[in-house]
Amino acid sequence: MLKKQLSAMLFFIMCLTVPLTVLGAPLDEAKQIIKENYVGNINGDINRATSIEQLAEMLDPYSDYFTPEEFDEFLNGVDLTTVGIGVVIEKVESGIQISELIDGGNAKNAGLKVGDIITKIDGKPVAGLTIDQASSLIKGAENTTVSLTISREDGTISTKKLTRKAFSLPNVETKLLYGNTGYISLNSFSNDTASLVSKAIRDLKNKGAKSFIFDLQNNGGGYVTAAEQLIGMFPKATYAYKLKEASGTSIVRSIKQSTTFPGNTKMLVNRYSASSSEMTAAALADQKAVTLYGETTYGKGSMQAFYELEDGSFLKLTVGHFYGPHGTKINEVGVKPHVKTLSNPLFQAHYDTITAGLKNYKEMTALKNVPLNKTFTVKFSNELTSSIRTSEIELIELGGNAIETTFKQTGHQLFVTPKQALTAGKEYALIVHPKVQSANGKTLNTGVYLYVTPKE
Repeated sequence: MLKKQLSAMLFFIMCLTVPLTVLGAPLDEAKQIIKENYVGNINGDINRATSIEQLAEMLDPYSDYFTPEEFDEFLNGVDLTTVGIGVVIEKVESGIQISELIDGGNAKNAGLKVGDIITKIDGKPVAGLTIDQASSLIKGAENTTVSLTISREDGTISTKKLTRKAFSLPNVETKLLYGNTGYISLNSFSNDTASLVSKAIRDLKNKGAKSFIFDLQNNGGGYVTAAEQLIGMFPKATYAYKLKEASGTSIVRSIKQSTTFPGNTKMLVNRYSASSSEMTAAALADQKAVTLYGETTYGKGSMQAFYELEDGSFLKLTVGHFYGPHGTKINEVGVKPHVKTLSNPLFQAHYDTITAGLKNYKEMTALKNVPLNKTFTVKFSNELTSSIRTSEIELIELGGNAIETTFKQTGHQLFVTPKQALTAGKEYALIVHPKVQSANGKTLNTGVYLYVTPKE
């Protein structure tokens, strides 16, 4: 399983945090902190504010006030710890569908299945609810219960009563893709990011990975130190960011790591990649350390610090704006990818990684709207031999591995039939290796490859 869709279970953090500072006298102290450290517009007169909540409302959207309990919940979000039943959900017409079950969650233990549709939560119909609304009903205090009405594909309807419990979601996910390509996704910039990613790199290299795709899609941020360490895994990235604070401008170096990514690494971003993700993307793009694929990122180039107040509550305050090491602006504009994609950027990044190693090959015109469960045709300039070995032609699911096919040829045409139906929404690459012979017994001068997009 590749990138998890975590927005149904967690709010997007979209925050870059630095260590907290302990101070005294809540309201007066908060006003003084703002005067000395805040960077941004103030909408009102902070001297006339009668509460810290009122103060926070005068500041930018990323400055906030947290009770001790809210602060703990925030940190749990960064570290991907939550309380619930262990499901990833998505909206469908008839309710909320379970798209993934988390190991260790009570939903999996209770026998719920991927594809089950939740139609009621504690007796309340969910067809008209948003994902966030449904998620808030499913989550709750630890050791409390929630009742779910479940509809299955076979038409059966059942009710399950589940106990909520705390569990941690996987922050790093890995997979070895076709062509010895290591795929790593990072869901949050937690305190242990560097060690987790380093282990992932080593494990994939031990399995044969020669090139890497690093996925920051939907990653809303986390700790600044984690970003500095991650940037330090790219040998060309000497600097992490340029920071403008109330006291002036400085440039911050990355924190070098012993485990590193190769120079041909590709990085994936999208409109929900924010804060630490954008710091990382801008640093690596400025220093030509990666190729970025996907969409322009969220555009949150501000940095927040936490200040602990006398009563144990916390003020989260924007204290600076960060830029790429070469001055690339991030705030409100985002980081633009080198390769803009309309579908999942993993597909194009994997295709480019594969084809970069095909030195004696040429690219043919892409095939679009290929039927999911039918034969598709590739035309050649030369007539092909009728005796083609299975190893000479490969159909690869991009973001995955080779899939089984059968094929036959008639004259200049090659007919390829997947043994299982192609998947709508996925994309593929077809490779015909130069070992294939023409009808006169000569091998092809060059191999060929092409992009294959199925019908939706």
